[in-house]
Amino acid sequence: MKRIIVVFVMFISGLTTLFAQSSATDQGSHAVDPRVRAAVFQVLDEYMATFNAKDLAGWERTYQFPHYRLASGKMSVLEKAGLRDSAKVFGELKKTGWDHSQWDHRNIIQASADKVHVDTEFSRYRADGSLIGHFESLYILTKEDGKWGIKFRSSYAE
Repeated sequence: MKRIIVVFVMFISGLTTLFAQSSATDQGSHAVDPRVRAAVFQVLDEYMATFNAKDLAGWERTYQFPHYRLASGKMSVLEKAGLRDSAKVFGELKKTGWDHSQWDHRNIIQASADKVHVDTEFSRYRADGSLIGHFESLYILTKEDGKWGIKFRSSYAE
């Protein structure tokens, strides 16, 4: 557990250093440029659509790399696309009865021209529409090389 905390603190410190180099006008605020909002929501829509389609390659196209996920007390880092097996990724979910997910809410809580923090909640459902569970998360999206993508996810989901 200590190792996870150290890795997370190092990650946040690195992000702080990286983004501290921005000018004061580029730092995050609660005001969101409508173009940024539209671009971020488009990525999140694509993320959920490709996830539900079990399209691993499409799902990974919504990421920035390296891509970070903190869930179940574990930090995982995906260095690049194409390193995971689709059957394993989606097979584990199917064992829980999962058929699809949907966003319950997505609230941008801070934003700049190239980084956005999004408070989210999603639900997982079985094929008959019955609820498996609701899961709160924080998603951090960044704009890199002109493309918005999900850089970091911190979730209470397994």
